[in-house]
Amino acid sequence: MKKSLVVLTGAGISAESGLKTFRDGDGLWENHKVEDVATPEAFASNPALVLKFYNERRKAAAKANPNAAHKALAELEEYFNVHIITQNVDDLHERGGSSNVLHLHGELSKVRSERNPSQIFDIGSEAINVGDKAEDGSQLRPHIVWFGEAVPMIEPAMEVCEQADVFLVVGTSLQVYPAAGLIRYVPKGSPKYIIDKFLPESAENDKNIVFLEGAASLVLPILKKKLIEEFL
Repeated sequence: MKKSLVVLTGAGISAESGLKTFRDGDGLWENHKVEDVATPEAFASNPALVLKFYNERRKAAAKANPNAAHKALAELEEYFNVHIITQNVDDLHERGGSSNVLHLHGELSKVRSERNPSQIFDIGSEAINVGDKAEDGSQLRPHIVWFGEAVPMIEPAMEVCEQADVFLVVGTSLQVYPAAGLIRYVPKGSPKYIIDKFLPESAENDKNIVFLEGAASLVLPILKKKLIEEFL
């Protein structure tokens, strides 16, 4: 039976494909504060601005290509039972070849009814505007978990982490909760690897963590070979 390799990914892996993050520069995207475009309050007060913002993000994500890190994770499926838990809302993991991806914060390529969260529609890279309605007659909104909203997929993610034989963190500072807390659900004896530019403060005292500094697209292909050699 294949060992379970659980991978938590964040904005860093997508940034290497050219996608901007909320933490770039002064923490703004296109001169908008997070509070202006990524909260329920923002959508209630200025839905046109929020929809425009996500239309632009959707278009940018569609143009981006998976990088070597995405492809390395997909290639590991030949050797491990790979579960990817991502904080990213793009589909670069899927387009890179990964078949088991759990999106914690939603997906850019989908929209849903403002009234009924279970009415979800796949729109690819298309734009949505004020007046575009779901089947129940309510306004369509991005299928994104905004700041201040519950994270419906966190419990399934916890369950996946509890089964991890190997745990890998790629491109996330482990500062955004509840995603950052997933590492606590990994069994104590399971090795953990973190690939990022800096070791997160929350992981500094964990002696079971191997920190690999650098760009994921450079480090992951090398780590892939090491994981295959050590755990197969």
